Amino acid sequence: MFKDYVLSLKKEFAGYNGQKLVMDILAGLTVAAVALPLALAFGVSSGADAGAGLITAIIAGLLIGGLSGASYQISGPTGAMSAILIGLSTTYGLQGVFVASFISGVMLLIASLFKFGKIVSFIPASVITGFTSGIAIIIATGQIDNFFGVTSKGSNPIEKILSYRMLGFNVNLEALFFGILVIAIIILWPKKWGNIFPASLAGIIIALIINLVFKFNVAEVGSIPSTLLPKARLSLNSLNLTAITNLIIPAFSIAMLGMIESLLCGASAGKMKNEKLNADQELFAQGIGNMVIPFFGGVPATAAIARTSVAIKAGGQTRLVSIFHAAALLISMFVLGPFMSRIPLSALAGVLIMTAWKMNEWHEIKQFFSKRIKTSMTQFLVTMLATVVFDLTVAIVIGVFISMILFVINNSDLDIETSDIEPQRLDKELNYDHQRTKVIYMAGPLFFGNQEQIITKVNEILNECNNIIFSMRGVPSIDDSGIREFIDVVELCRQNNINVLFAGVQKNVMKQFKRHHFVELAQPNNFCWDVIKALDKIEQKG
Repeated sequence: MFKDYVLSLKKEFAGYNGQKLVMDILAGLTVAAVALPLALAFGVSSGADAGAGLITAIIAGLLIGGLSGASYQISGPTGAMSAILIGLSTTYGLQGVFVASFISGVMLLIASLFKFGKIVSFIPASVITGFTSGIAIIIATGQIDNFFGVTSKGSNPIEKILSYRMLGFNVNLEALFFGILVIAIIILWPKKWGNIFPASLAGIIIALIINLVFKFNVAEVGSIPSTLLPKARLSLNSLNLTAITNLIIPAFSIAMLGMIESLLCGASAGKMKNEKLNADQELFAQGIGNMVIPFFGGVPATAAIARTSVAIKAGGQTRLVSIFHAAALLISMFVLGPFMSRIPLSALAGVLIMTAWKMNEWHEIKQFFSKRIKTSMTQFLVTMLATVVFDLTVAIVIGVFISMILFVINNSDLDIETSDIEPQRLDKELNYDHQRTKVIYMAGPLFFGNQEQIITKVNEILNECNNIIFSMRGVPSIDDSGIREFIDVVELCRQNNINVLFAGVQKNVMKQFKRHHFVELAQPNNFCWDVIKALDKIEQKG
């Protein structure tokens, strides 16, 4: 892996010059402008504070960006990750978040060593869309408190909403003003201006200026650390057996999300830049990053498509874009810390609500429902609901399981037809009367969901023939249930003095037949290249 990494760096920086350096610096500053409000917002929404989000973006930009599996990946705190962390921080506190982050980093490192980079390709697109929408719901509902200036209880959206009935819903109009202001600015901000100055950053700055001038009575971000080693950070004493045992499942959720989000980001951005992501190297980078970040008081990080796409569109050439963006955020933390501490939390809530809205893959969702693709609709809705009610790992497992069930149902109908022997359609002259010879043509995978169709078809013709030829060139695979069904068929036919032959059996199916000793049972001479050869066998027997 190290050798591949070095080779990729040589290729990436071949012909690097002053012009490309300037392009990387400008792209890094552009990405920093986008990342700043998001880092602050995701830090707060993770159950930590704005400073933790900022530190995460800085360390991730330097470390994960430098080790990344591609030249374009920009990592940091994300909305999807904050959806997991808010419940985790409520239950286990910040030390629990730090420990879970470290464990998830170890898991990602192991995943990279075992080359699990291709695992995301096994998750259906509709499942990914479903949990993305579920995450969006969690993010949006998680910001109701800050947006309206109210208080709730509970660790998931349903519990939070129900708690308002008990606690009341007394809206702080001043907080609501900032939330609506930021949303309005983001919606109305001209697109051509957004290419130069991000709408979310503009909204935060305007909200900050108004708050500084008029001194509204609203909750603010609070103290921004002036060091990369704040008091709230991972302690080695926290890495004990009890904590690790309690946090192994949340850590797995974080690792799974980090893997999925980072690799999907790389796949999508790779198409934009026409550069393939080294998935295993990316998992290595994410693993190292998430092991180190907690020691600086940061929260788990993943690659972020919003920041990555901005880096590419801004003309970024190499991974130095990630490093320059981190340096810009670091300078901002030291220079602008006192001002950032006065940002209203409801303003950040407005940014996150709009982020949640944009996270939804509306084009994909519209495709599912407008074209009434029932399988995709089911996978999407089940995964989305599971994400909201349970957690992301459970949602993915449920989504993939539902996908498997639907695949079995959709492929359970085996295409199977019976045909008589018609001499005029053959290229050879028959020396035998085949009126009592039947050919059963089969097409499709043969497995536990459809194997009964074979015995049903045989029973229909049992009294009409002396020979049955199974034409299986259209059967690409078979499972144990299918083989057991053929064993029953052969035994039934022998009881009724019917010869059974097989034509055109594919390599994979024949391998399974041999493994289960079915070839010996059915007799090797009864397996032929095609139906013509099978007819020759019947004629030889007379």
